Amino acid sequence: MALKIVYQICCGIDVHKTFVVACIASTNKQGVTTYKRHRFSTFTQGLKELLQWLLDNHCKDVCMESTGKYWIPIYNVLEKDCTVVLAHPKYVKAIRGKKTDKKDAKWIADLFKHDLVAGSFMPPADIRQLRDLMRYRFKLTCFMSSEKNRLQNCLTVSNIQLASVVSDTFGKSSQRILDKILENPQDTSFAIEPLIHGSMKKKLPELELAIDGFITPQQAGKLQVIRKHFENLESRKAELEELILALASPYQQELDLILTAPSFKNTFTAIGIISEIGINMEAFPSAKHLCSWAGLTPTNNESAGKKKSVRVSKAGCYIKPLLVQCANSVVKSEKHPEIRNRYLRLRKRRGHKKAIIAIARMLLTALYNMLKNKEPYNAELYRKCDVLPVNREITVEQAILMAQFQGYKIKPATE
Repeated sequence: MALKIVYQICCGIDVHKTFVVACIASTNKQGVTTYKRHRFSTFTQGLKELLQWLLDNHCKDVCMESTGKYWIPIYNVLEKDCTVVLAHPKYVKAIRGKKTDKKDAKWIADLFKHDLVAGSFMPPADIRQLRDLMRYRFKLTCFMSSEKNRLQNCLTVSNIQLASVVSDTFGKSSQRILDKILENPQDTSFAIEPLIHGSMKKKLPELELAIDGFITPQQAGKLQVIRKHFENLESRKAELEELILALASPYQQELDLILTAPSFKNTFTAIGIISEIGINMEAFPSAKHLCSWAGLTPTNNESAGKKKSVRVSKAGCYIKPLLVQCANSVVKSEKHPEIRNRYLRLRKRRGHKKAIIAIARMLLTALYNMLKNKEPYNAELYRKCDVLPVNREITVEQAILMAQFQGYKIKPATE
């Protein structure tokens, strides 16, 4: 049986850095498809010509693969007048040995006209801008962490063991001590007491031993460069956060809802959630679809009626670490027993890693329902996770397996 043609007129676009190849597939009432191909530059003028070419051919449905960042300018030009479906490259991969730019565009058009391409989730333009800024903020945070590690490495090779005594090498007292050391790296025999605050006075003898090291001029110069770079990154991050807060201000109602969820106490954590999944949950048919999109569900691998063990997918490389971090935080607190008790039961059977992924999925499911129903977090809806089953019956064989799993040795009863 022939596949049903869903789009009578559609276009497949093969995206590259300097040019795109577009192929329009037009199917008449007899089911015969004709193709028109054209190559366009990725300069703005070329993309406008692409849009006009599509409109002249009455093509409103477009499909293209998400190639790096090159698809973004094309999407921005076409989204106002066309319905653009963005596809992951693995879903539109051409047959090996039959791959050219024109054939790739035709292959995408053929798949798309039969509605065989799974489109990627694309939030509105303002959410995409917020996502871009939040991901850049994440990168700046990583850069700052790297600079902290480099500074600590300099202190370690110089045998200055501040980290063994103080909790934060970048705290006020530690920075004052470093300032004093860098004034004269050859002399570390200075009075520490005026440089530290009251709560560290009791650590004075240990601090005097910790700073007794030797810093070479090269390490001292490197320390100064690292500190200046860190301070610069800190300033740039503060500027970026001002832009983010201004861009996120229209979503204050949704942010307030997210902040009622367990472990979501920071505004930027809530903004990070909105920047990844948006505020319109109608884009996802159910919470399960959202969790799958975020990479919190195992993939399918079944053959010959046998299901093989699989891991969670690699999707959600930004939202998944955020949810896992929140999950690790909430399971340590006893304020939310409906979550903590479920984690403890899962950890006992499956281990920490699988249990924490399950809690991250639980949090994302709660966020989905909160944003969809416009309601704050309600712990009572998840109390069933904290209640043991009533009148649970198991067979003798199941009871024996449970006992063996707990480490008991089963032997027949003696007469």
